[in-house]
Amino acid sequence: MKIYENYSLLPNNTFGIDAKCWQFVEVETAQEAAEKLPFIVKSTKPSMVIGGGSNLLLTQDYDGIIVHSAIKGISVILDDPEAIGINPPLVGESEGVFLKAGSGECFDDVVATAVSLGYYGMENLSIIPGDVGASAVQNIGAYGVEAKDIIHSIDAVEISTGKKVTIMNDECDYAYRQSRFKKEWKGKFFITSVTYKLSTVFTPHIEYGGIRKALEERGIEEPTAQDVRDTIIAIRNAKLPDPKVLGNGGSFFMNPVVSREKFEQLLAEYPAMPHYYIDEDHEKIPAGWMIEQCGWKGKSLGRAAVHDKQALVLVNLGGASGSEIVALCEKVREDVLMKFGIDIHPEVNII
Repeated sequence: MKIYENYSLLPNNTFGIDAKCWQFVEVETAQEAAEKLPFIVKSTKPSMVIGGGSNLLLTQDYDGIIVHSAIKGISVILDDPEAIGINPPLVGESEGVFLKAGSGECFDDVVATAVSLGYYGMENLSIIPGDVGASAVQNIGAYGVEAKDIIHSIDAVEISTGKKVTIMNDECDYAYRQSRFKKEWKGKFFITSVTYKLSTVFTPHIEYGGIRKALEERGIEEPTAQDVRDTIIAIRNAKLPDPKVLGNGGSFFMNPVVSREKFEQLLAEYPAMPHYYIDEDHEKIPAGWMIEQCGWKGKSLGRAAVHDKQALVLVNLGGASGSEIVALCEKVREDVLMKFGIDIHPEVNII
């Protein structure tokens, strides 16, 4: 375990906000987490767990203890999942495979490892920033796939007691960008590893977000998982800014899911409106499209701006405070609500 005093969180948030915390603690093993975390939460100072900081907007210094996972390691479990505490194993699915990763691993490194080994199901989540632990908390998703689709189980430590637990997928109450870790379990568990359930049989999912068209433009009719990964990386890089160059937290807003009645009302007014079927009663409308229709794409408010290539992304033009980015967020929300009657909500955690 490593402890740093009066620590600048600049390297730990992709928005590039130079906020400080009273103490920064890096946990390097699950055993350290079990032994030390109960004492940390009993401190007179508040405490908070963060991941890679790609989904975090800091608006002020944090007069408390920030805990971060530095637990590494990626392992493949093929034959005896019960031997390492995975229970129940996949039943009747001979093509199934488990990939277990430490919560401090870069999530995209795990995706790259899976694809290189011929284990499939993660490729559509390529190049999403952040750590493995955050994938389970946020239920990250892209191009028609969500983390809930591939997570089998989560190893964690109950922070208040130090008790090690294994939490199964169906206990997490996963929904669009939601989980119990963000609601009633917030601050209760420290995730130490995530086990993903993948397949040795590749089934491409390329109907979402222009993937098929991009593959066709490259002359690829029967893509491999690596082709899908490479294509998604190219699409994302073309429209999403590099946080090392332009501070951002990726998609700032969640895409709203609206009632069928509301959707049909809007479609009558905006026939070209993009949308995605959820079920008979609900449809998803891209928040980025609505923000663009409000004229915000490429526009700035002080040192914060809406990205000129993807209106779903808010960026730090240089030196912006977290409060400036929040002010832009609220102005964008206000305009979308006025024009479409839909209140869009931040996906980013604002601290």
